[in-house]
Amino acid sequence: MEFDRKERDDLAGTIGHNPPMAKSVTGRIDRLDWDRIGAELDGNGYSLTGSLLTAAECDRLRALYPDDALFRSHVHMARHGFGQGEYKYFRYPLPEPIPAIRAAVYRRIAPVANGWQQKLGVYGRFPADLDAMLARCHAAGQSRPTPLLLRYGPGDYNCLHQDLYGEELFPIQLAILLSQPGEEFEGGEFVLTEQRPRMQSKAQVVPLAKGHGVLFAVNQRPKQGTRGVYRVKMRHGVSAVRSGARLTAGVIFHDAA
Repeated sequence: MEFDRKERDDLAGTIGHNPPMAKSVTGRIDRLDWDRIGAELDGNGYSLTGSLLTAAECDRLRALYPDDALFRSHVHMARHGFGQGEYKYFRYPLPEPIPAIRAAVYRRIAPVANGWQQKLGVYGRFPADLDAMLARCHAAGQSRPTPLLLRYGPGDYNCLHQDLYGEELFPIQLAILLSQPGEEFEGGEFVLTEQRPRMQSKAQVVPLAKGHGVLFAVNQRPKQGTRGVYRVKMRHGVSAVRSGARLTAGVIFHDAA
């Protein structure tokens, strides 16, 4: 779906400072099955959230992409060997509903992240709320916002990678699909790989619908084995888009140096 300039302006104008939208999205997030999500994150390193955004909310976020004033950085993947396609990092202040999503989801997954720390024998725990986590990042010199929009056209793809950004790292992140597969684009599947010690890597294709999200490990996660807990390294990417346009919102919970 493409928007003309008036439609983009109308949509963008409703999303910048929108407390009703933030409240609605927060309520939707709070009603998700967080017991299931936490168990799947522990067991698989990822979990599908179900619906986070309505189709209209997805379209409003997509309409922000041409407005460079909202973004601090514009990256063309091919220039850096990341793949093909492009993405833009938002600048502060973030437009709604990104701050609402970031805060509400963080609050729910911080206990999972702390469980991973304990299982891995890592010293230190993550704060219970996002503001405290971001304060920790900023004190360490990581003050650049990391939420972003990604856009892929025909032939575009994203190589397997990790979104690390600095020493302060929250181990789980979120991707939300803003386009409808089979209608607005073909191909472009979200892919996760798991690198297991002394074993070949395992790949997983994760199906998403418009407005739905996937939570997944940023880097390492604990996995229970026959001889105890061991570390597996996770990477994520996107397969080649065959037709149409695929837009995604990425929500990372730590900021960048």
